[in-house]
Amino acid sequence: MRSCHSCNVRVLVAIVCGLLTGVVLGLGIWRLTVRIQRGVSASVSSTPVQFCRNGGTWQNGRCICTEEWKGLRCTIANFCENSTYENLTFARIPVGRYGPSLQTCPANTLNAGIPLATRLCTLSEYGEIYLQNATRGNCTENLQTLETQIDSITTKSNNISAEAQFLTADANRLTAENITSAALVVGQIFNETRRAEEQAKRVAITTVSQILDASEDVFQKAAVINEDSFSTLIEQMESYSFSLGDERVVEPNVAVQSVTRGDDTGSSVLFSVQRGSSDSLVSGGTSVNKTADRLNPDAQTELQILLNTGQNKNSCGFVVYQNHKLFQSKTFTATSDFSQKIISGKINTSDQNPDVSVQMVFNPTYDKREFQLHSYACVYWNFVTRDWDTRGCQKDGSAAGFLGCRCNHTTNFAVLMTFKKDYQYPKSLDVLSNIGCALSIAGLALTIIFQIVTRKIRKTSVTWVLVSLCTSMLIFNLLFVFGIENSNKNLKISDGDISVNPDNNEIPVRDTVDTPNPSCTAVAALLHYFLLVTFTWNGLSATQLYFLLIRTMKPLPPHFILVISLVGWGVPAIIVGVTVGSVYAQSGDKSHWELDYRQEEICWLAIPKSDNFVKSPFLWSFIIPVTIILITNIAIFITITVKVLWKNNQNLTSTKKVSSLKKIFSTLSIAVVFGVTWILAYAMLINNDDIRIVFSYIFCLFNTTQGLQIFILYTVRTKVFQNEASKVLKSLSSSFDRVKKPSMPSVTPRGLRLRMYNMLRSIPTLHERFRLLEPSEVTEETSLSW
Repeated sequence: MRSCHSCNVRVLVAIVCGLLTGVVLGLGIWRLTVRIQRGVSASVSSTPVQFCRNGGTWQNGRCICTEEWKGLRCTIANFCENSTYENLTFARIPVGRYGPSLQTCPANTLNAGIPLATRLCTLSEYGEIYLQNATRGNCTENLQTLETQIDSITTKSNNISAEAQFLTADANRLTAENITSAALVVGQIFNETRRAEEQAKRVAITTVSQILDASEDVFQKAAVINEDSFSTLIEQMESYSFSLGDERVVEPNVAVQSVTRGDDTGSSVLFSVQRGSSDSLVSGGTSVNKTADRLNPDAQTELQILLNTGQNKNSCGFVVYQNHKLFQSKTFTATSDFSQKIISGKINTSDQNPDVSVQMVFNPTYDKREFQLHSYACVYWNFVTRDWDTRGCQKDGSAAGFLGCRCNHTTNFAVLMTFKKDYQYPKSLDVLSNIGCALSIAGLALTIIFQIVTRKIRKTSVTWVLVSLCTSMLIFNLLFVFGIENSNKNLKISDGDISVNPDNNEIPVRDTVDTPNPSCTAVAALLHYFLLVTFTWNGLSATQLYFLLIRTMKPLPPHFILVISLVGWGVPAIIVGVTVGSVYAQSGDKSHWELDYRQEEICWLAIPKSDNFVKSPFLWSFIIPVTIILITNIAIFITITVKVLWKNNQNLTSTKKVSSLKKIFSTLSIAVVFGVTWILAYAMLINNDDIRIVFSYIFCLFNTTQGLQIFILYTVRTKVFQNEASKVLKSLSSSFDRVKKPSMPSVTPRGLRLRMYNMLRSIPTLHERFRLLEPSEVTEETSLSW
């Protein structure tokens, strides 16, 4: 008998292992099939990812290359190779850039860690790439000391300008103080009263381009230190733009163009900036048309300005900035890294000519797969208020496909754009999730009803912990199925929604627009709350079982049920309330606070960014509490499993010992209620798509069916349920016998039951399995008491 029993256990274990192996293999095959299908569809419907080489990205129908490469597929070199000059070595340098030497200033100098020299990689007039001689810097002089030498610019302009360029070559090392000092020094180099050398001014353009590579945060801090330094630099560069004749100076982030005019020129000047292979202005091109009378942008035009001067034939100047960092606005907040070019167009005159005006078109660069242009405003930089202004400017929709503007004066112009993110909303919940949640909802509802209705039959009080756990889990599953999808997915947006009404030219507050959805935020808060409640009751069930099974000689603490009820339902409410309140209070823009708390794709907590993970509400209000509960539950689970469930009592006879199958079911019962299977969620953090997708579906399989597991382990396996189910089956059998047609073969109900009995006896394995499913009296009473 014992050998037969052990054989049956081995067969059951083999079946379970086979099923799990089949599930894993099936998921792997399914994943491989999906990948093949995706690969086929991607090759047919879209450009292959490998089309753009050497770090290039595919955007808007073309490759956007890094500065080191150019060409259709970013395969043409645009850099100078590693080099040496005297005893200095230099790494690869993109065309138009100064590369720092690998050797740095000694540790005992003022500029410790700063490169000893820089070297320019440039193009010859025949288009050949070559390196200029290296320029050594002064390790005992920094930008702050240069600021004190402004009065010496007249006599030392070349040295001061070269030192400023050298000290700003590495934008990653620049601080807010460095930016302020560099702006002050360069601004005075452009000042005509300082009479700086022409070469010094050209090098100063390089310095301005280099500091524009610094981060936005550094510029914001620099503007707080000295906002006037930026305004002075901008004004002096406008004046400098008149002095180059018909020449131009183009750096990666700044381009300056002068235009001389005579009797043979028209009343307008057209200045164009063409789109390049990268974001650098060097990769594109600029052009001037002195006889144009209208705008004529084409597909390669990124920016175009028509300066109408009337009868005034004075020289004109244009300055293009690759980004807006020198223009720190207090009313408009830019949160994206889109290329927002600023252009200055002026005529060299001190008279206020009412005939002077400008027309502009902008073709901004942004990833149209992820963002969609929502609106824009035509603005100019007001030097009095130190901010953007719309006076005298209005929108112009005459150029199809471009953002058009008209202004009745000249200065620095820009378009402030707002975007809507093109969120990829999920089409629907996965089929596996839907089926699992549906089974869990049914199982949880039946478990709650069973626990309440049969409390007198079982001669025990209602299992409060189990009912509370099932209730919170049931509500969470209902919210998950019916409320997690954002209703904003049904909103249709298109480019036709962009307003070009000339009378509607208001400055936006920020560059991204999100459609508020309070109902989605409420669902996210409820999901947050009930999932925390579920985990809290997981922890409380573990605590109670620890008291009942491990500390059996000590009574439960006084008012135990009341205390755990307050903890189970109250603590998660405090966490969610504090989280929502703190997110709302810390959000500077009250209309945007929702997406600091939840996602837009689904109504769930916002996924933290890598640079802001520590401060994210997702970490402090969910990950940390859940992790603490899971660690505690796993420790209690291991303790109970080792000391109670799988501990053999040698004093018991073989007939009273608990079978291995019952031990397995008891272990699974505790694991399910403790939420141990949620540790699979951490396996989904593995940085491997194939492994992560398998664990994702295993996690989904175990956790979406958690309610069904509870129903099977805590309802179906009880003797009360089995007795009631047996009565129902007998009643159905009797009803079937009464409606049986006379024409059917005469098989009496007793004969039918006899055949069923003989059939079960002929399959001893199946008979034994059904017998083992019946929990013992000890297991029944223990499960009903917590």
